[in-house]
Amino acid sequence: MDLRIDTLDVSSAALVDSCVTLIFNAFADPERYSRARLVREIGADDPVFYRQFFVAMRAGEVIAIGGVKAADWAAKTHLLYLSAVAPEHRGQGIGRALIKARVDWIEQTFESGRILVSSARTRRFRDLGFREVRNSVVGGRHLLMRRF
Repeated sequence: MDLRIDTLDVSSAALVDSCVTLIFNAFADPERYSRARLVREIGADDPVFYRQFFVAMRAGEVIAIGGVKAADWAAKTHLLYLSAVAPEHRGQGIGRALIKARVDWIEQTFESGRILVSSARTRRFRDLGFREVRNSVVGGRHLLMRRF
């Protein structure tokens, strides 16, 4: 697999546009995830509450994206969010590799804390050391946490 995962260069308008399109199409919820909101999320530059996006690329094409950001409501808490894999590339372990890349980055960048994620698919997160928060299911999505 010639997969490469890197941090997103937000100065590249074409790359950001590819990422916005991928997420927009994957979520198919334009009222909640409008293109304008996704552009704001990806391009946000807040010195206190960081956002960092990672892209998985193959042959120069963005095939997956996933973000991580500081929770503005809890110290030393990091959130995995806005994750999407292009439909034609699903089932190849790309989503799992993207999760691992983000977790590794958080744990190398910060001394300690916790990582939260909300997901309907818990196995991939459990395999990476996340535990489900009790009584946390909302709309079929489970809240999972990993301490480091």
